Amino acid sequence: MYLYNTLTGRKEEFTPSEPGRVRMYVCGPTTYNYIHLGNARPLVVFDTLRRYLEYRNYDVLYVQNFTDIDDKVINRAREEGVGALSLAERYIEEFFRDADALNVKRASLYPRVSQHIDDIIATIEELIRRGFAYEAGGDVYFEVEKFPAYGRLSKRTPGEMRAGARVEVNTAKRNPLDFALWKAASPGEPAWDSPWGPGRPGWHIECSTMALKYLGPGFDIHGGGADLIFPHHENEIAQAEAGTGCPFARFWLHNGFITVNQEKMSKSKGNFFLVRDITSRFRPLAVRLFLLATHYRSPIDFDDTGLLAAEKGLERLENTRRLLREARCHLSPSNSSTGNGADGAVLAGRIEELRREFMAALDDDFNTARALAVLYDLAREINTYLAGMTGQEAGVVSKAATVFEELGENVLGLFGSPRQQADDNLLDGLMDIILSIRQEARQRRDWATADAIRDRLKDLGIILEDTPRGTRWKKS
Repeated sequence: MYLYNTLTGRKEEFTPSEPGRVRMYVCGPTTYNYIHLGNARPLVVFDTLRRYLEYRNYDVLYVQNFTDIDDKVINRAREEGVGALSLAERYIEEFFRDADALNVKRASLYPRVSQHIDDIIATIEELIRRGFAYEAGGDVYFEVEKFPAYGRLSKRTPGEMRAGARVEVNTAKRNPLDFALWKAASPGEPAWDSPWGPGRPGWHIECSTMALKYLGPGFDIHGGGADLIFPHHENEIAQAEAGTGCPFARFWLHNGFITVNQEKMSKSKGNFFLVRDITSRFRPLAVRLFLLATHYRSPIDFDDTGLLAAEKGLERLENTRRLLREARCHLSPSNSSTGNGADGAVLAGRIEELRREFMAALDDDFNTARALAVLYDLAREINTYLAGMTGQEAGVVSKAATVFEELGENVLGLFGSPRQQADDNLLDGLMDIILSIRQEARQRRDWATADAIRDRLKDLGIILEDTPRGTRWKKS
């Protein structure tokens, strides 16, 4: 498996530092609003990477933080007249609603900044002790010039970093690039006691501290959006490596931006779209497919056309999955020899061939776009086999169903949570009953009843197809 490492600027073979186990940290949201599509992309990308690593039999320790105390949280709480931590708690709950809708698996751990203040203070004290940080009027800053490797991740020169950094004019700093580890409390803001007086952590120190606490130095993968490379991830590396003397993370993976009319989606430009709003118009799993249909390092230009295409693509995959379930219900191992052995052998071979192609795509810098194309190929091969008039073999159908579920749901997460799948199973059962009643009406030549059932189902968005092998249904 090869992954593009932002730190080295090239694809490298990935092997975890501990055999059979992957330690992975992904930056989570600042909890002051609902998540937007730009937030959702790393959620889906790294959830899918985690799923694939587990499919390859790795035990994955996956940590994602919540920044529940920050300038944005404080300002929003002040606007709403509520406590900052109370506001953050509300948006953490809303985060899980959106993440669950996108079929994002729960992380192993969700550490919060507010619960790790003592750890953060200890990290800052160690940086001061080692000569990498200094106190100034109740604030504490990291001294960038003391860390010669600064800029290694972003590949920026000091001049470029000064131009690109969000630096406030502050005469207390020794260097404009020095960044806050601890901020002295302002009136009315949440604050915690520290050796430098009441205050709260800076943005960057929290991730370094929590990643090291739960994963240790030299963990395997650190992920996030490309917008975090500088200054956030650059600063994380500086803090962590200055404080421990050890490499921080081995592989740095960054997903590309989402653009709208070729402009980066962002709150400051007012061109961002909340996941909550998008999923009120499009199916959440189609949104997930939309985000996976482009290589994770490439930009995605957001528009309704792409989401409509994703909905159609999802319907194709769900139709194959439903046909497989129907076929398994009507076949048993005892009749497995009644099918066309030659056709079954061909499909069985193609299933293995396409599974290898699927894994090869993900092994080549996690190319979900190519893997998705392979899954469509597999669906087409399965549909052709199931449409054959010579019958199917139970063993082949079972193998097809197992592999299709593994790749489509276990890895890509496109078929939903167990609860969503239970709803699908209930719908399948109800449709079996309805189609059985309709078939009895057709056998009685009661065409009016049969047609009425068909038309009423069409009004509900379910299309019936009468074929020589029986009636099939699909969602429109």
